[in-house]
Amino acid sequence: MFANHHLELFKNTETPFYFYDLSVLNSTLAAIKKAAPAEYHIHYALKANAHPALLKIIREAGLGADCVSGNEVKRAVETGYPNNKIVFAGVGKSDKEINYALDHSIFCFNVESIHELQVMNQLAGNKNTKANVALRINPNVDAYTHKYITTGLEENKFGINPYEFDAVIEELKKLPNLNFIGLHFHIGSQINDLTAFKNLCARVNEINQWFINKGYLLPHINVGGGLGINYKEPDVHAVVDFESYFNVFKQFLSLQPKQEVHFELGRAIIGQCGSLISRVLYLKHGINTNFAILDAGMTELIRPALYQAYHKIENISASNKKTVKYDVVGPICESSDCFGKSVELPETNRGDLIAIRSAGAYGEVMSSRYNLRDQLNSVIL
Repeated sequence: MFANHHLELFKNTETPFYFYDLSVLNSTLAAIKKAAPAEYHIHYALKANAHPALLKIIREAGLGADCVSGNEVKRAVETGYPNNKIVFAGVGKSDKEINYALDHSIFCFNVESIHELQVMNQLAGNKNTKANVALRINPNVDAYTHKYITTGLEENKFGINPYEFDAVIEELKKLPNLNFIGLHFHIGSQINDLTAFKNLCARVNEINQWFINKGYLLPHINVGGGLGINYKEPDVHAVVDFESYFNVFKQFLSLQPKQEVHFELGRAIIGQCGSLISRVLYLKHGINTNFAILDAGMTELIRPALYQAYHKIENISASNKKTVKYDVVGPICESSDCFGKSVELPETNRGDLIAIRSAGAYGEVMSSRYNLRDQLNSVIL
């Protein structure tokens, strides 16, 4: 991934910083367009990475925007996404956020509770307008992923459960300022077992048919996202197998002729194009453990500390053939500030450049100012 001109640039750039390789992003977007049928609507999930320059490239590829906060809706509007391609999801939308989205006539709100329907109806009525809404359904489908990023089980906070359907329909009849246009599903993130999506299709088919039997042939079915990436081999699998992913839905999702399907992909689009570039500050050699202490920490990439997530770590400037195992850690005053334990690297020296791969998703966007750390710059090539 890193050419000689990259390394020359990196040597003269203050670290740490986020590096985005546009060739990977453009190849990914091309693969999506090739694999997805023309009638599939793809929305990019801004929660993965909301960098304006990257958002514009994704928008120019024809994708819509999937937002989970009012500021994400605002960012989508400001970076030129058409209002009719912006979807607003989230279990706790504030009145201010809803009002902003209403003012910009976004395509749809994915609503997660009866109470939220009532509030949205009132806010839309105050503006003498109508809001398009889809019901976020909890399908009770296991995503076979980390418990912190599973969202489709009954134990999770997200969505409306099937036992509430009758009550929801009765409530919708009382809410004149809402247009009920669809159903929304999302079962989790970093899903690599496509069986989970096959199981989702079966539940979507059942729930969609239930609403059809009740007289609601809804024009839009949103099956969410969650497709994972390969963190262990980011160069070998830089572009996700979108063809196999979309084929699951072609084969197992049964929609009526007037129904359209929507997807919300984030990590699978942006994850592999980004890396966190850092320098080695110090080395500590112990009896049982060696430490490589970087100038980047959990404030720049929190996933390993939060989820015990794996990211491939590379010394991209070392020429040594001898390898040593290091615990690769950051400078933050937390014992959890560790990117990887017993990582085998070329023998490493102070000043060596370290690349922490697959950081395009949930890297920069989850960064913090903890310890009064500086906010990092980005290099986009």
